[in-house]
Amino acid sequence: MFSFYKITGFWALVLLILPLKAISQESSMKIGAAKVSITPALKDLPERYTGIHDSIFSRAIVVENRGETIAFVTVDVGGIRNELASSLLDQINKETGIPKSNIMITATHTHSVPFSIRGESYENSIVQSVIMAKSNLQPGTMSYGEGVSYINVNRNLIDPETGRWWEGPNYDGLSDKTVAVVSFNDLEGKPIAIYYNYAMHAVISGMFDQVSGDVPGAASRYLENHFDDKVVAVWSTGACGDQNPVYYNQTYDLREIRIDEYAEKGIDISNKMPPGGEGLDRKNPQVRKLMDEQEQMLLSMGQFLGEEVLHVLRGMNRKTADPKIFVGRKTVTCPGRNRLDEGRAGYPGTYEDAEPIDIDLGLIVLGNIAFTSVNAEVFNPIFTRLKKKSPYANTMMLTLTNGYAKSGYIPNNEAFGTYTFEVLSSKLQPGCAENAIIDGVLDLMYDSEKSN
Repeated sequence: MFSFYKITGFWALVLLILPLKAISQESSMKIGAAKVSITPALKDLPERYTGIHDSIFSRAIVVENRGETIAFVTVDVGGIRNELASSLLDQINKETGIPKSNIMITATHTHSVPFSIRGESYENSIVQSVIMAKSNLQPGTMSYGEGVSYINVNRNLIDPETGRWWEGPNYDGLSDKTVAVVSFNDLEGKPIAIYYNYAMHAVISGMFDQVSGDVPGAASRYLENHFDDKVVAVWSTGACGDQNPVYYNQTYDLREIRIDEYAEKGIDISNKMPPGGEGLDRKNPQVRKLMDEQEQMLLSMGQFLGEEVLHVLRGMNRKTADPKIFVGRKTVTCPGRNRLDEGRAGYPGTYEDAEPIDIDLGLIVLGNIAFTSVNAEVFNPIFTRLKKKSPYANTMMLTLTNGYAKSGYIPNNEAFGTYTFEVLSSKLQPGCAENAIIDGVLDLMYDSEKSN
């Protein structure tokens, strides 16, 4: 009897080892990645821009398994307008054969790239990143893990001096610190690409008036350099509508300096926020020092986020070689509104009814990972509520994906009771978008469950 149990235990161990060995030798899944520079020429920059702080890119990951192909693309831009997103999807489909429904194109939402950046060369570079990623396909595996990073913070609070809503680090406000990481590896276990998701506005370099990938660019460069540029590190923008970097000088010293400089011209901007660093005297030693500190912060935050991704990667032991792929798309519609007055924050706005607003939702399920998408800037509580309801333990939200909805910000229902700039500027009427997004994505998820 003892020897029977001993033999049974031995063969049980063999059965456990064999699948792991098989994964290391073969895989039905193929993975490819690439990045292409989309850095504009100096002559093409708007007048406000003074140069290039760091290069910007389109980064792409293509995954193929059992006849189904998907692509995740992230572009270092503030947003991708609906018309451009539609054009890019058409071109990628034409050049690669990847169905448009299987492609997610996400903007990093860096505030340091002109929204006017466009043109044939720009579009071709984004398409080329996907073409190259598809041409680099090789057998591989994937793993999922999560970490935390404390470089983001809820950005809406009550100003203690005025008693009114304004921007600043609200340490007590809801803020999801999760760093979701997907590692795509070759059959030897070496990473091909890293896909990571985090909820934070890319605004640190916004006042430089120079082209920059901001923190997403700095973090991806840090990761790629760590792997000797043999890996493509792809950021995706989480639900960051109400999330800023925890240390962000624009709302403090630099803001006060700019208010004073405008006041000398007889202009009151105390309840406004001019674009970029407009109005700041760069010859002012104090301004220059604060800008230099922001530049250091940009690199520090990129390193901190990059290191957390590396920390997560070290703990990934479970590999998937044959993930099932499911794709879903859905459009929900909510009542719209137009604002009739001005003022950035702190006071109630006045509105009139307007045309309904379409919000595009997406879902790609890759194995046990649910990549959900919204084509807008979504408040953090909407995602945290979706995550709790999701049937998938590994769920992330990609915002500013496949377009730029006419809604502006999408606050959660509770936030509509505040006078923050995101709420005041939102073109959505209260009471619809939060549930429409959550229920719409859950419907797609349940469809995916049925397909299994």
